[in-house]
Amino acid sequence: MENTDNAASAASNIISPRVTGVGGIFFLADNPERMKDWYAQNLGFELNDWGATFASRDAANPDEVNQLQWSPFPKGSDYFAPSKKELMINYRVQNIEGLVAKLRENGVTILDAIASYDYGKFVHILDAEGNKLELWEPN
Repeated sequence: MENTDNAASAASNIISPRVTGVGGIFFLADNPERMKDWYAQNLGFELNDWGATFASRDAANPDEVNQLQWSPFPKGSDYFAPSKKELMINYRVQNIEGLVAKLRENGVTILDAIASYDYGKFVHILDAEGNKLELWEPN
């Protein structure tokens, strides 16, 4: 019976609505292209259309490859709105629908409906100080 309880507990952890890591770091820059070039030339970033993507393995599940996206956005971009901050963190999550329901119950400001793309589902929220956060559930 103990093994059944452990299996049920493990299964509930797999689908529990929660953050599982950082999916991206986004910031405003006067000249995003110059920033990307600087990071490529000086720190060896391998660039793509959005900035740079860093891949890593999950220690608990070595077959799982995770990605962190680093992206400069042009100053004045409304992508961070309504936050007035120049930095936004993208958190990788599991069970985004369940997490959004939990956040609503807790009175958290949800800025938009969950959007689906080929590479996952996204939603934006505000934290306790009005910082915009992006939640991403990869496919």
